[in-house]
Amino acid sequence: MPFPARLSLLVLTALLTACAGRAPTPEITAPSVQGTSPVAEDVLFSALGLVGTPYRYGGNTPDSGFDCSGLIGYVYRGAAGVALPRTTVEMSRMRSANVGRDALQAGDLLFFATDGGRRVSHAAIYVGEGRFVHAPSSGGTVRLDSLGNRYWAKTYLGAKRVLEEERLARNP
Repeated sequence: MPFPARLSLLVLTALLTACAGRAPTPEITAPSVQGTSPVAEDVLFSALGLVGTPYRYGGNTPDSGFDCSGLIGYVYRGAAGVALPRTTVEMSRMRSANVGRDALQAGDLLFFATDGGRRVSHAAIYVGEGRFVHAPSSGGTVRLDSLGNRYWAKTYLGAKRVLEEERLARNP
């Protein structure tokens, strides 16, 4: 899909989300995609297009809803043709490059310890400019959040790059 069409879809999603009668959420604007690989761009726009989809534990399709790992698996299968492990812990253990917070790129996987401690219990897709898409909790929806948010900054554990030029992640 050409970039202008994707941008239009993103703006339409933002407008529809704003009209859903929920509490205000962070403004959704198109992240800068200059220098982003076409596959990472597909991942980014696929993830952003699912904002507003209901959360459901164990869910892995737009029709059934998503949990965090189900969302990530769905996006990567459809947008990049990459099959990822089903759980956040398995994803965090993949043999792919660890990425420092200052080197994050669109399409990187982010990992969080939301259950306390230092064990991975949540994952998200980085979309650029300090923001990520994820399916955060029961009763919620897929949404866009910021790594600058105090909660997410406190629970952030690290990131992995599963999309690399000329090479895709290798599962353990």
